Amino acid sequence: MLFSESLKKNYQFRTVYKKGKSLANRNLVMYTYKNNLKINRVGISVSKKVGNSVVRSRTTRLIRESYRLIEEKLDNGYDVVIIARSNMKGLTFKETDKSLKHLIKKQNLLKINKEVKKY
Repeated sequence: MLFSESLKKNYQFRTVYKKGKSLANRNLVMYTYKNNLKINRVGISVSKKVGNSVVRSRTTRLIRESYRLIEEKLDNGYDVVIIARSNMKGLTFKETDKSLKHLIKKQNLLKINKEVKKY
């Protein structure tokens, strides 16, 4: 990911869970928290409920790729945690991408949305 770093430590995830804002759809849950940095930090969580290690790895790759393709359009300065729900098992890239974009728009993270609201 060109513009983002990864959340890796447990305390970073916990901070986003406790202080962040969450939204969900049937496939994903997204927590966002303003981090006062010039970059976004992203964490992806896929539990064993989604499937075995092969399915979890594929799900993680799909979410990461979907985020990578839209990250240049996102506003900077957020910690984002994306959690896959058990419905993610067997979804295509197109469906994953649609779910992630839906949550990003609901969280109002797009630069385009913020420019329009200023006027």
